[in-house]
Amino acid sequence: MWAFNSQCDEFYVGTRLFFKLELSPSRETLLHFFDQVRRTYPGMARFRRREDGAVILDEGANEEGHRRYLRLDAAALRFGHLSPPSRDVVLEFGELILTHSPYHLSLSELDYDSLEVAFGFDLEYCGNHDELVAETLLGDSPLQTVLLGRGGRVIDCQPCLGVALSEDCATQLYLDIRGRTSMYELRSGEYEPQCLSVHLTLRRYFRGAAPGDLTGNHRELVTLGEALVAGRVVPQVVQPLREAIASRR
Repeated sequence: MWAFNSQCDEFYVGTRLFFKLELSPSRETLLHFFDQVRRTYPGMARFRRREDGAVILDEGANEEGHRRYLRLDAAALRFGHLSPPSRDVVLEFGELILTHSPYHLSLSELDYDSLEVAFGFDLEYCGNHDELVAETLLGDSPLQTVLLGRGGRVIDCQPCLGVALSEDCATQLYLDIRGRTSMYELRSGEYEPQCLSVHLTLRRYFRGAAPGDLTGNHRELVTLGEALVAGRVVPQVVQPLREAIASRR
């Protein structure tokens, strides 16, 4: 299993290909595309349409605990893994989707707006998520000192940082931390176990330029994301949060 799975309660990698124009594929075209995916991955047998019109094909967790999903709506094509066993498995699935979707869905380079790859870590915690994040990651920083100098209580702390990785800002990196503590829980002091999420997202805008090889772009973003997660996000964000949660149980 990929080592990231042991760092949290649930690890996942998701990809989103956003379109400039809304898609309206025919019934036959849509079914043919999803059936092609199902033939390659027979475990992906759950096919359904949501109330918002999105069409989803996914699978139940297998013996190794990981699960694939594929979702198509008017604005984007989304696919990914929950508890993926390795980078190669993520890339293999992405290659199938990004190779066949342009043909089956009649996509052209003019349709592509951006491509995203997100690495997610869920950490279950029964308590004030915002306070945990502030104390663990902000520490004695000037920002926390300004806000808590008079003994206030943290009720919202969901840091988000974005960085451009290219001079034209076409390739971007985002790190955001999302808590799920409600105001009712803060007022009552009665907390339910919920997931605190850490997301590292790499995004590439095509901006009129030909995206070239979609699978190549996907591989590049996944590989870069894996290196950043292993070298920075896990040791400097995920592990400190996990240790802080363990110390409060």
